[in-house]
Amino acid sequence: MFSSDAIDRMTPTIPKMPVFDGHNDTLVALHLPGDEAPRSFFERSDRGHIDLPRALEGGFAGGLFGICVPPTPDMHSFLGSGPPPSDAGYDVPLPPPLDHAYAKDMTVAVMADLFRLETESGGRMKVVRTAREMQTCVEDGVIAAVLHFEGAEAIDDGLDALHVFYAAGLRSLGIVWSRPNAFATGVPFRFPGSPDTGPGLTDAGRALVRACNELGIMQDLAHLNERGFWDVAALSDAPLAVTHAAAHALCPSTRNLTDKQLDAVGASGGVVGVAFHVGNLRADGRQDADTPLSEIVRHVDYIARRIGIDHVAFGSDFDGAIMPTELSDVADLPTLVEAMRMHGFEEPDLRKVTHENWLRVLEQTWKS
Repeated sequence: MFSSDAIDRMTPTIPKMPVFDGHNDTLVALHLPGDEAPRSFFERSDRGHIDLPRALEGGFAGGLFGICVPPTPDMHSFLGSGPPPSDAGYDVPLPPPLDHAYAKDMTVAVMADLFRLETESGGRMKVVRTAREMQTCVEDGVIAAVLHFEGAEAIDDGLDALHVFYAAGLRSLGIVWSRPNAFATGVPFRFPGSPDTGPGLTDAGRALVRACNELGIMQDLAHLNERGFWDVAALSDAPLAVTHAAAHALCPSTRNLTDKQLDAVGASGGVVGVAFHVGNLRADGRQDADTPLSEIVRHVDYIARRIGIDHVAFGSDFDGAIMPTELSDVADLPTLVEAMRMHGFEEPDLRKVTHENWLRVLEQTWKS
């Protein structure tokens, strides 16, 4: 158990520019460490990307803590493995749908982990459910954790579980991961490739979109194929949000957004969190950690010029993807912010990209 005394001895080094991040897989990485010994969220580690000491050091103000259920309880590697490097590209077939009962049980177990982390953090981390709580945490240097599902497999097609999970704290829902479920179909991992890879929302998916609008749950369109994206855009009355993706024009991966999709996000008042995963950044699609931070800046700049600085943010994919060597973990976030500053982003725009845009979209969506 990590004592509150030990937390008190930590000296937060939150810089003037806090970073609120659109996506991480830290909860699942801690829950399913694979072949390695478990690591503690409260102790600095040289493994993984996020723990409390490194978060405080890097100015990590919080973000969407995702739960992405792996195919089996002992298989975590799919979160970070990615396709192999290849000059010829890659094409990974979609995995089969998950069993609903298994997905629900795994989701509840990881949710319990999050709530235990909140309790054991001694006030340094809070699961936020309202915009006021989120803003207060960012101002006070408390890590604001938004409970997020990366894929709706834990939710029944009658949506009873959606209401239960909302009452427990769910405030952001990715309709799919890269596989089919009862609501929609995700994109396969393919490079080069178009995100137009399959059918749109099912009837249950349309009902899910409407229910999320009514409850005030942000819907994440990352991993969703293009037809599903347009179905949500036609149905939803909330700003469109894509927690971790990048510009297809710069990196033609199925996981990235076309210019028309970017335009729709901007027109809705939404936001795109630029992923730090190297395979979604590089023009050659290679899974190569020797990728400069300028690749992240390039995508942020492209999206900002295309749809406006109010509609682009960060969506790291920490603990679930391959990061550039210069951004080895959350403690290196100030290095990225400085790279953006050197590129010409001024302080008001940096504030928008690092935290203000996410806070605005979540506040508008949650309605509380």
